[in-house]
Amino acid sequence: MQNTLLVGLSKQVVLERQMDVVANNLANMNTNGYKADRSLFEEYLRSNAHEDNFASSDRRVSFVQDRATFHDFAQGPTEETKNPLDVAIDGKAFLVVQTPAGERYTRDGNLQINNRGQLVNAAGYQVLGTAGPITFQQTDHDVAIAPDGNITVLEGTSRLDSIRGKLRLVSFAQAQSLLKDGSNLYSAGEGAAPLADTKSVIRQGFIEKSNVNSVTEMSRMIEITRTYTQIASLLQQQSDLHKSAIEKLADVPA
Repeated sequence: MQNTLLVGLSKQVVLERQMDVVANNLANMNTNGYKADRSLFEEYLRSNAHEDNFASSDRRVSFVQDRATFHDFAQGPTEETKNPLDVAIDGKAFLVVQTPAGERYTRDGNLQINNRGQLVNAAGYQVLGTAGPITFQQTDHDVAIAPDGNITVLEGTSRLDSIRGKLRLVSFAQAQSLLKDGSNLYSAGEGAAPLADTKSVIRQGFIEKSNVNSVTEMSRMIEITRTYTQIASLLQQQSDLHKSAIEKLADVPA
């Protein structure tokens, strides 16, 4: 009877964690370049008895364990904005931005030019090129971003292209080691060294949307809620049965 309570409790703990993951995905379904998180579970077997005088080995009890979460780096849908500073990445690459805590990585291509002429992301951090921060002049116009990340402009009344830099694109051999760091950014975890990416392609005037499927996540949320409720009901029944058994055993005939 105690095993039922312990197994049910282990499942509820896992469901609570899974609900947090699903809720966070839904909260970011409209966040540009957001990558969903997924839960990873495993069976955990343990013997409930530890004496060595049994005729045969004790049957092990099967628990469920929340092993980890992992990032779903599947490509999100792209949306055309016709904004020359918006970029979507076809491939596994990330843009590099400079933050007070060091370099961070993002798939959010909603870029802007701040009042100092610097190319920044939506959070205001400088977007890095292969030669450092990318800066524009006040007379620059007709910004063009090539598929390989080269940025050119027309300067003043000139009809000749002027180069302002090249977007630095990086990818990771161990992408699952990346850590979410807030503001839709990733930091490089242990073993996640950035590598120059030459295979990914930049699409100017497009933005990558979140890869969260709202219908799927809502279905998961409903399923988790129902399962949690069913287990709670089962645990209550087991608790009532336990209480009833104790009362009957304590009822000694006169």
